[in-house]
Amino acid sequence: MVHNFTNVKVSRDDSAWEIEVRGEIPAEILQRYREESLKEIQKDAKLDGFRPGKAPVERILEVYGEAAVMKQAVEHAIQHELPELLASEKALIIESPRVSIGAPEKDKPVSFTARAALAPKVELSNYKEIASAQNAKKEEVSVSDEEHGQAMAHLRRERARIDKIETGVEPQKAAEEARAMKEEELPVLDDAFVQSLGMESAEKFSETVRANIKTEKEMQAREKRRASMLEQMVSSSKISYPKALLEYELDDMESRLKHDIERAGMTWEGYLKEAKKTQAEIREGWKDAADKRAKVRLILAEIARKENIEPEEKRLEEELERAKKQIPNADQAALRAHIAHALRNDATLRFLEGDTEPPAHHHHDH
Repeated sequence: MVHNFTNVKVSRDDSAWEIEVRGEIPAEILQRYREESLKEIQKDAKLDGFRPGKAPVERILEVYGEAAVMKQAVEHAIQHELPELLASEKALIIESPRVSIGAPEKDKPVSFTARAALAPKVELSNYKEIASAQNAKKEEVSVSDEEHGQAMAHLRRERARIDKIETGVEPQKAAEEARAMKEEELPVLDDAFVQSLGMESAEKFSETVRANIKTEKEMQAREKRRASMLEQMVSSSKISYPKALLEYELDDMESRLKHDIERAGMTWEGYLKEAKKTQAEIREGWKDAADKRAKVRLILAEIARKENIEPEEKRLEEELERAKKQIPNADQAALRAHIAHALRNDATLRFLEGDTEPPAHHHHDH
């Protein structure tokens, strides 16, 4: 080992997926870093009666105090020596270590504890096998006459409501009256009406409604297959990740909920009061879902890495331009990373479904 620490103990906390290093910085090593720190402080010190960088060491110690110099010396020692120690432990960390130190004393070793989150570890199951088993369950989607009839009746009821409003009926009353009408009393969706909606004819409109129901059912079936596929991959893969990633998912879930609450005209405080829960209780209840989200994120990223899946550049630029118009003040780099992440996930899911065609354009929930 190339570091200069003594009495080193390294342990891994598997539940938090962190590494912990405890050790001591020997007095002679600390002395070396103390001299370095003193020189640094001397270089920047602006003390009365001395030109910058020219104040004597004794005066600096009088003004700054031994404790401040020693604290800086310890920080320097850890900054320089810890990376070597972690490298020798083959520990891949993804954040700066959090360090706590004992009180430094001149000519004595100083004890310290450093903790850092480890890089996630993902051992994938046979994802291609899981995907092809799910894809084999794909069934042809059809629209029954009953489903089509219900959709058409709903649209006719909607027309009845609009007609009533146009004749001066108060909106709430119009909705109630339209709801109470029997099906045979509802207005027909004739050519004249559908042409006012920009459609060619009643027949074409009816076909479009049927096609829309089919598309909607296909999307739902696809979502169900995807969810089932990812569920299997999560339960059959071995994944370890730091707590920070779980917190990130919980923060994301919380900010989405707050956004929905505000759009509904409520306040977060009002929502908590109505739910009779604290913010901590709500987050606690989400932990399993957040854990699954974090694992899905890591699985898709690992499959994309293995299969060299990247978002299509042209599509990325298009989505970025659209997002810039919607969120003009957003940090460009963060926005690009967010969209690239969403598109890469989408491309990875399509790869698993055996669909390599770039999708027809649709809006993403950025």
